[in-house]
Amino acid sequence: MSIRSELVKYCHKVYEKGFVAAYDGNLSIRLDSSKILITPSGKCKGEIREEDLIEIDYDGNVVSGSGKASTESKIHLLAYKRRSDIDAVVHCHPVHATAFAAIGEGFTTPIFPEVILSLGKVPLCKYSTPSTDELPKSMEPYIDFAYALLFENHGAVTFAKTIKGAYFRMEKLEHAAQILSVARSMGREKTIPNLKLKELYNIAESTYGIKINKNSRMDY
Repeated sequence: MSIRSELVKYCHKVYEKGFVAAYDGNLSIRLDSSKILITPSGKCKGEIREEDLIEIDYDGNVVSGSGKASTESKIHLLAYKRRSDIDAVVHCHPVHATAFAAIGEGFTTPIFPEVILSLGKVPLCKYSTPSTDELPKSMEPYIDFAYALLFENHGAVTFAKTIKGAYFRMEKLEHAAQILSVARSMGREKTIPNLKLKELYNIAESTYGIKINKNSRMDY
């Protein structure tokens, strides 16, 4: 599968999953050290075709493609400039995760083992006007370690080495937010005890092959 067809595939998946509506959201893949492939502005992700995708350089200039690159390309470019381990970015507005962002709450307490290992801390970025320089600036405190972020009153963004990985992190984030919403309707969630949390971190690499960034840990 070509890079373009793969990006189109996950554009369609985020739309089919309900992670975006209408023209919302943007996805990208790093092409090389000077260019990225990104979704265009003003296109429904469920209708994106390969020829709609835009190549831009690291200054945001269009290199190839007709139309305008996503107005939120700055959040993608920041991730690629700062993290060599990130080659794909997915920004969406999934309902439950965005609801947590709307009430001003990130995912920084240990509740679900799978989230702890695959996402780590999911900090809340201070509200910033979309498509402005404020938005990537709000990511600055967390971009060097986070694999998922919530944007206050806005949405979520996930990062990975592959577009598949970034998509699955978005899916995992939304699934966790949905479960937590249900749990709170039934009472109050319980956090994983710190001793058990340390045990999980201790086996992360040997059992799951996951290296944990110390800044994304939730133990204390």
